[in-house]
Amino acid sequence: MASSPPSNTPLSHLWQHRWLFLAFTEREIKNRYIGSVGGLLWAFLHPLLLLAIYGLVFRLVFKVSIPELGDRPFVEFVALGLWPWLAFQESVQRGTQAIQANASLVKKVSFPHELLVYAATTATFAIHMAGLALVLIILAVVGHGFSGSGVWVGLLSLLLLFVLANALALACSALQVFLRDLDQFLPSVFMVFFYATPILYPVTMLPDVLREIMAWNPLVYFVSPLRDALIFGKSGLSGPELLAWGAVPLVFLLGRWLFLRLSPHFEDFV
Repeated sequence: MASSPPSNTPLSHLWQHRWLFLAFTEREIKNRYIGSVGGLLWAFLHPLLLLAIYGLVFRLVFKVSIPELGDRPFVEFVALGLWPWLAFQESVQRGTQAIQANASLVKKVSFPHELLVYAATTATFAIHMAGLALVLIILAVVGHGFSGSGVWVGLLSLLLLFVLANALALACSALQVFLRDLDQFLPSVFMVFFYATPILYPVTMLPDVLREIMAWNPLVYFVSPLRDALIFGKSGLSGPELLAWGAVPLVFLLGRWLFLRLSPHFEDFV
């Protein structure tokens, strides 16, 4: 039974089916985190272990020094890049698998298929944002608070990163139905982008040639402003950052357009 394509805007369409979206999101959280032994604990523990390893290797072994941090801890610098990155990466990967993982539901029930993708990305992003909030609270308690003047930049950066994750998840989930090994290819792509994004180091440490190359990585314009805003109180955006942020709605519409074009054929291939 083919699902009827939506005839309104993404937000109004999502609001129209909000209860179904909330049900899918709740199910995603229960099945992945609460329903599994230690699932929720591991969701918080895994980033903390990564943070500890990076802090040990780069600070104590390689003795990396970031002068602009001053007396701010290196783990704080990494945390503000690591958690948004993990939220973005895992949201795209989970969203990519959303249609195929719910093949029986897609075949039997008529509903907007995109809700499955939104539920997967929302649940994943929410869990990682809760972990980031916990780390920020701990850092504030031990005396490393954050600049209030840059909070709006930080929040907007996270929101746009979430929208971008949905855009890619929509496109990839639609393609995954027809290209079954796409989700196996994504981890390699994300590994490259992880080291090409200033998560473990600031852009200022790179030579000019590498800075020019990194300028083509769109994730730079979300991680760096977030960190600059919360650590240094920077509330303004550069021209490239404004351009990248302004392009997010367009990228989302393109991803959704591709998804809606392929969605009527899902039931024949899942």
